[in-house]
Amino acid sequence: MSSHAALSLPGKVVHPEFARTGEYEFELAQFGQGQWGAFRALGIDLAELFDVARGWWIHFDGITRPWLCWNVNSDWCFVQQKLVVEAGWTPVVGYDPRVGPPAKLVPEAVVVDFNERLRLPLLYPHFPLEFAFLFCRRIAFWHSDLFVRREKMRRLATMFEELEDGQTAAVWVRPGLRHMLTNHRKRYWELVGCTTRAASRDQFVNGCGWWMAYWAHPNQENGERIKRNYYWDHGAGIYYWHRRLGGECIIIDGQEFEEGHFTKIGNRNYVRTTEAGGSDARRNMSEELVRNFDLVQACSKLDISDLVGQTAI
Repeated sequence: MSSHAALSLPGKVVHPEFARTGEYEFELAQFGQGQWGAFRALGIDLAELFDVARGWWIHFDGITRPWLCWNVNSDWCFVQQKLVVEAGWTPVVGYDPRVGPPAKLVPEAVVVDFNERLRLPLLYPHFPLEFAFLFCRRIAFWHSDLFVRREKMRRLATMFEELEDGQTAAVWVRPGLRHMLTNHRKRYWELVGCTTRAASRDQFVNGCGWWMAYWAHPNQENGERIKRNYYWDHGAGIYYWHRRLGGECIIIDGQEFEEGHFTKIGNRNYVRTTEAGGSDARRNMSEELVRNFDLVQACSKLDISDLVGQTAI
């Protein structure tokens, strides 16, 4: 496969074996979302995917503290970049291909087109995160709709830098009382976190990383049992890796960061925007952010309003 060739991908397919329930039509958007069921149903070549992921290494060479920022809105991403630099890390900026790279960048930022060879209609940050062991020694990450107070950023930066190779830091999501005694809806979340090369490799070898539907991972030997008894969403595999396989995961209390998470969760007035005829994978996060939240107010809430409108730190 040449360095300029796109990954060969089919369109939509129905493949009941890799669907959670019944006959389900998988689409390329779900593959870009990071979904192992879509990977299996669409017949993607894992060797080709590894080849693509290894190619990302060149962008990380020499960066000791990369922090992944995913651009869905240039103004929001710019504030995130500045917070990352203030914390002593390097913003590595990926982006939704429907949006493109951000119009604003801090001087320290490194822009990576993770979709250059894949050429998918959309790409979520979970996609490269699953293959971190192939292109970096450690990588921090967070949601595009998250801001963090400066003092909390400093604590996170120290925690992430002190992670030993083989450890992951991730947010614990409380599933609610009705699910506390079962494994349904239990997962660790990529709201904010960090992983190391050895941890990422071990997660992949054991078939339980960041992508959805980890029961369909080609390395997962207990897929049917997991499919029946465990949660399917992003990060559920990290929960399984930690709780069932003895993986080393430093737990971050998600409640501590709820104040800066500008999300649809728990927001009754939230207006969703999805492409016509598209699945939930095709949510238009860029439009949703600006329709539901005011950037200046969001930053003021966390005492970081001075970062809005700056051209550089």
